[in-house]
Amino acid sequence: MNSIKDYFHTDWSAMTQHDWIGLIMTIVVFFVMVGLYVYVLHPSNKNRLESQRYIPLDDEHVFNNQVPDHFPEHSAKTKISEDKK
Repeated sequence: MNSIKDYFHTDWSAMTQHDWIGLIMTIVVFFVMVGLYVYVLHPSNKNRLESQRYIPLDDEHVFNNQVPDHFPEHSAKTKISEDKK
């Protein structure tokens, strides 16, 4: 039986251009997914992401020719600041 080192051996000099592209894309996608998981599962981002929870189901603005308000906390702040002026 071969050793584990022989089993996982890679002949780097025999890799073609397509092999390198696939390897680089796999590594990049891995790090992007890790970054997204950290962003989505970080507790400080919960309110920001929960406020956009129903965007896929929000299609009323399409039929009524209205602009959707996906960030109500931002629009409330601007309304308050406009009222103070």
